[in-house]
Amino acid sequence: MNIKAAMAAAVAAIMAWGTPAMAQETAATAAPRWSLAIHGGAGTLERRDMTPEMDAAYRASLQQALDAGTAVLKAGGSALDAITAVIIRLEDDPKFNAGKGAVYTWDGTHELDASIMDGSSRAAGAVAGVTTVKSPILLARKVMEDSPHVMLAGRGAEQFAKEKGLALVPNSYFGTPERKRALDRVKAEKISALDVDIKFGTVGAVALDARGNLAAGTSTGGMTGKRWSRIGDAPIIGAGTYAENGTCAVSATGWGEYFIRVGVARTICARMAMKSESAQAAADATIADVARLGGDGGVIVVGANGDAVFSMNTSGMYRGRASSAGVNEVAIYKDE
Repeated sequence: MNIKAAMAAAVAAIMAWGTPAMAQETAATAAPRWSLAIHGGAGTLERRDMTPEMDAAYRASLQQALDAGTAVLKAGGSALDAITAVIIRLEDDPKFNAGKGAVYTWDGTHELDASIMDGSSRAAGAVAGVTTVKSPILLARKVMEDSPHVMLAGRGAEQFAKEKGLALVPNSYFGTPERKRALDRVKAEKISALDVDIKFGTVGAVALDARGNLAAGTSTGGMTGKRWSRIGDAPIIGAGTYAENGTCAVSATGWGEYFIRVGVARTICARMAMKSESAQAAADATIADVARLGGDGGVIVVGANGDAVFSMNTSGMYRGRASSAGVNEVAIYKDE
């Protein structure tokens, strides 16, 4: 072997020996991976029905909520804290049907529902039919973390909120003129909530944090003109909300009766685990099942690999997603 050949062999050996070590060092110093998806409701959202000002306002609200969750995850915070930050922001925004801006019941009041789930332990908390709790998602989290229960409802949930020192407001706080007009139309024209709720304004968020933990949360005011303490899918673990480490986190928005019957959130995760489907394939198949029964709506999903996807059988869904890979986007219409 000549000198040049010997030198080339030596270099090759050094490179072969050093490559795994360098790869390990690169992996060790790489930025932690995180992913976030949010929604503000799905429904009949057509460009022709939105003024440029309305379009811009909704996109700005979605971006602000997305930024709130992104800030938590960028700082190394938990998926639970990130989705909580998102949902609080959306509950405080009267453009959405959760917290301030919640729809009216038939009796002219507001009844709020919410749920949250920690994918690392599958701990969960939910509340239904609360009327004075400013942030239902915070109450749902208190149920998960500070009680032995999963779901509290009505007066009991209100009492628990008082004992835990959560912010309380008069029921009138949640109302807006737009929501009142929707109720008046339901009554005067004897039409269903679906005729005035052109969008299901339920809000939600799902996230994967840098430690690989998943979390999901959902909050809603329900359907305009609802009666008899009707409860939809939003506070039901497995229907409107589900999270399980290693699989996925889901938050749903839509016609709750159908989402409950399909068990939408849990079904998506089960399809991913048992059929090895991608988040997109599992979400699309499950929403197609909802459609076959006659239901409308959509979901947001974050997989354990960080994929953040949307699926809907409506013309639009207020939504957004961000990730450590540099994704940062909000959208309204299905074709975006």
